[in-house]
Amino acid sequence: MKTKKYSTGSTILTCVFVVLCLVWIFPIMEVLINSFKTNAAVNLNPFSLPDSESFAGFANYIKGLTFGNYPFLKSAGYSVFITVVSVALILLFCSMSAWYIARVDSRFARLFYYLCLFSMIVPFQMVMFTLTFTADQLKLNTPYTIPIIYLGFGAGLAIFMFVGFVKSLPLEIEEAAAIDGCGPLRTYFRVVLPMLKPTLVSVGILQTMWVWNDYLLPYLVLDLTEYRTIPIHVQYLKGSYGSVDLGASMAVIMLSIIPIIVLYLLCQKHIIKGVVAGAVKG
Repeated sequence: MKTKKYSTGSTILTCVFVVLCLVWIFPIMEVLINSFKTNAAVNLNPFSLPDSESFAGFANYIKGLTFGNYPFLKSAGYSVFITVVSVALILLFCSMSAWYIARVDSRFARLFYYLCLFSMIVPFQMVMFTLTFTADQLKLNTPYTIPIIYLGFGAGLAIFMFVGFVKSLPLEIEEAAAIDGCGPLRTYFRVVLPMLKPTLVSVGILQTMWVWNDYLLPYLVLDLTEYRTIPIHVQYLKGSYGSVDLGASMAVIMLSIIPIIVLYLLCQKHIIKGVVAGAVKG
């Protein structure tokens, strides 16, 4: 009886997750299908498959890459730079901070940790106007300085996951390194950092997905006449009188989400391992 109940329960859960999977995949498939249709066909019947009349081939992709006086590749370059630098800063400084918090039992360490957790529950809308003013005053309104802002917003989740994992690491290894003459920095880079690999990968992927797809922060901070990321570039695919070429927009959106989807599919097992290690063991 237990086996039968277990089998029935597993079947029901499988069906539920299959339905949820289809619900999540459907919008992506719609974007992909409409990226190969003419603009008129997308407006008239966005849920139909392309036929001989509505099929546009790769014309939408070509138009999306060359539309206007701001090239797509320039936006892609800024997005890559901001994402890589921001994630690198988050991984380095947050893992260092988490190691300090986990190993130093002081009021300052605990207060700093709780402040990082508190930052996770503060809505971005509460600070975005103050942030815009502060970014202008501190000259953080360029692609080369905005990673500092991303470091601040990404620190909460990253430190939470890193602290949980560091607490699960045996302290004896670090003590042995200290006996061998390693200072704090050498111990961190030679001993602690290699052991943090599962959480480094999972935090890196989660932060990459967030920074790459972020629209609001670059829109508020950057000078859009000079700097645009891919999400902002999509907004400016407008013709005369504000008309939007939906076919070209879908093509650009597809170009922007393919890299992140591939990255997630290749590294999803590391995300699960890192989240479990950082949340459960801590």
